[in-house]
Amino acid sequence: CYFIGMTTSMDNNHQPSQGEAPHCSFPFRAVGLFTGDMRRCGEWVKRQSLVIQLPDCVFRGVAQVMFVNNPLSGLLIVVGLFLQNPWWALNGLLGTLVSTVSAFMLGQNREAISVGFYGYNGTLVGILIAVFSAKGSWYWWLFLPNVFMSMLCPVVSSALSSVASKWDLPIFTLPFNILVCLHIAATGAAHPYFPEVDIQPNNHLHHLNDSIQSLSIPQLFLSVPVGVGQVYGCDSPWTGGLILLALLLCSPTLCFHAMLGSAAGMFAGLALAASHRDIYTGLWGYNSALSCIAIGGVFYVITWQTHLLALICALFCAYMTSATSKLMSVLALPACTWPFCLSTLIFLLISSEIPAICRLPLSVVSYPEENRRYRRQLKASEEAQHSQQNGSQEEARPKEKGRPNVQLQVEKGCSECELMELGNTPTVYSIAPCITSDRYMPISLQRLIWSRIAIM
Repeated sequence: CYFIGMTTSMDNNHQPSQGEAPHCSFPFRAVGLFTGDMRRCGEWVKRQSLVIQLPDCVFRGVAQVMFVNNPLSGLLIVVGLFLQNPWWALNGLLGTLVSTVSAFMLGQNREAISVGFYGYNGTLVGILIAVFSAKGSWYWWLFLPNVFMSMLCPVVSSALSSVASKWDLPIFTLPFNILVCLHIAATGAAHPYFPEVDIQPNNHLHHLNDSIQSLSIPQLFLSVPVGVGQVYGCDSPWTGGLILLALLLCSPTLCFHAMLGSAAGMFAGLALAASHRDIYTGLWGYNSALSCIAIGGVFYVITWQTHLLALICALFCAYMTSATSKLMSVLALPACTWPFCLSTLIFLLISSEIPAICRLPLSVVSYPEENRRYRRQLKASEEAQHSQQNGSQEEARPKEKGRPNVQLQVEKGCSECELMELGNTPTVYSIAPCITSDRYMPISLQRLIWSRIAIM
């Protein structure tokens, strides 16, 4: 799972006070209806019929590829996919729908289905099966493997979640990676019905025609949004721009880290002397963009420490992309999002004694601004509880000071019984019984001593 909504108590804390003017609060409230995770819209949809719930689940599932739980963001992304290739967009929507319906039929968690957790892997499976198909566009028989593989997404997701939940880790796009690689390996380039594009081994590191002088600065700038679009297998800058706009609608922090991660992947590709064509088409940016988003505010509370951690993770993911693509090309398989999954899981498993590097439990993960708000409220409640405990301890101290501090010292071998006060605080009574060591003090004397103590 990616996110689970925050508690309803947070909504009460952000409601406008009665003293606020209606003309000031209404615009912010209206904008809040369409930004973030659109929680009020989701709550309304849950009370409607399944016919209305399904489109909301599908659009949220499309957006969840980018860690976004917003149906309007999903709609913008779908528009961008149609701009790139309508056939790819149609397969992506079909994969999302089949995966979501399959999750309903398998009896998966309704809350997880409603926020798109069981749809985003189907989105990628449907799109990438169409992208890697050698038959080109509008080969209708391709719907058969698309439906079958998308139907398996909830099965693989549920199986992986049962293992990853022991460490409180998300499964990311591992089901998509497994199923797409399974399909491509099972069919291959020579399949008579579902042939795939022939993936050649990537043994060379640097093209002879590529040099610093041949770099195109405009194309380098365009590679940043193109790298974001390559998350969905698209190399159009317009598609990447619409995806960034969808991220901005949900969370400015997500949009910023997506561009930062894609740029980090682009610079890492230049440092590793990668093919300029691969850099321009965004193949070095999409895994780094996902890693930077995940660490920079989604699963960690955003601070300047986690911001640097996200940048380091993006660079590490770029190196992982280079290694993984070479290894996978030997098997005639694409790298998909394996580098993103492996590198981000490594960074989620790190331990740190720095309080600012705080990984959130999956049960409270949301978009970055909400995560930060949750952390502030949790810290405030902890401080209030701590101050309350200190106050109760201070109240208990005067009561203890009002009690007599009595020490009874029994000394044997004395000739007579004496009761001596050795000071005001503490009061010490010395009891010296004029008896032998094997006998007890007389009862009358015990009553006398305890009556004197009671008077004090």
